[in-house]
Amino acid sequence: MLFSIIQEITLQVTKKGVRLDSWLAAQLKDISRSRIQKLIENGHVKLNNRICNSKKIEVSPGDYILISIPEPQKLNLTPENIPLDILFEDDHLIIVNKPAGMVVHPAPGHYTGTLVHALLYHCHTLAGIGGVERPGIVHRIDKDTTGAIVVAKSDLAHQNLQEQIRAKTARREYWGIMYGAFSTKTGKIDLPIGRHKSDRKKMAVIPVDRGGREAVTHWETLERIGNYSLMQFLLETGRTHQIRVHCAYSGNPLIGDPTYGSNRSLKVNLSGQALHARQLSLLHPISNQLITAIAPLPAEFEKLLQVLRNRN
Repeated sequence: MLFSIIQEITLQVTKKGVRLDSWLAAQLKDISRSRIQKLIENGHVKLNNRICNSKKIEVSPGDYILISIPEPQKLNLTPENIPLDILFEDDHLIIVNKPAGMVVHPAPGHYTGTLVHALLYHCHTLAGIGGVERPGIVHRIDKDTTGAIVVAKSDLAHQNLQEQIRAKTARREYWGIMYGAFSTKTGKIDLPIGRHKSDRKKMAVIPVDRGGREAVTHWETLERIGNYSLMQFLLETGRTHQIRVHCAYSGNPLIGDPTYGSNRSLKVNLSGQALHARQLSLLHPISNQLITAIAPLPAEFEKLLQVLRNRN
């Protein structure tokens, strides 16, 4: 096993019938469960002096566990001096109003100019989060979707914020403008989403038994504007392209969506779909105080609303 260890922790089990990853997560509060699972999968955990690669194995009283914490993986990213619209920041987290066109983290075709590159320049205490020398991304926003996104500055904050997302206690409110209207003022779309079977760059409504994952979007019509609607969306889950897929499947695609929408022109130059992460509410991972960050609507969104209202 070729890795450089920076810390070793030895623990003795006193409880039976608990999965290895769950038991370790309960003992090691400053390490996220997802990172613990990766440490197990990569051979960094020994159960009774034998490497254990199964996160699901149940531990028993008297078992000894040795967990080795390796040095953070290097991504060789160069910080970039990209301006950030900061909505909130302290020593534990930062909430940014992401512009359209910015990818959250490096991916094929996007190796520079990402939010991660900008954060590495702005923050100097991000190394090691999640076992990788990069900012602790808690959730993501599509490249051409604008608005509020939170990033953790420590493993403890990262774990806490991810748990809030999983427990659905963090409130993620989006505004979008879609074609047509729903038949009621409020409602929800509860349809599983998975990778499109023929176009791997797209997502689609897929039954769970065929690989789809639970996806729930709550919606409210804020304003009817002729044949269009200004909508509020609240995410209960956070699947890739969730709001866009749900709207398109319902026959009401978002205006300007290049992947799931139509090519109808409204004489407004949009950078992408008319979707904005307007408000993010969460509990501070240390103080437990409520933080609510509101990202102002981008100029393109405001102009589109004005054009639609003037047509009616």
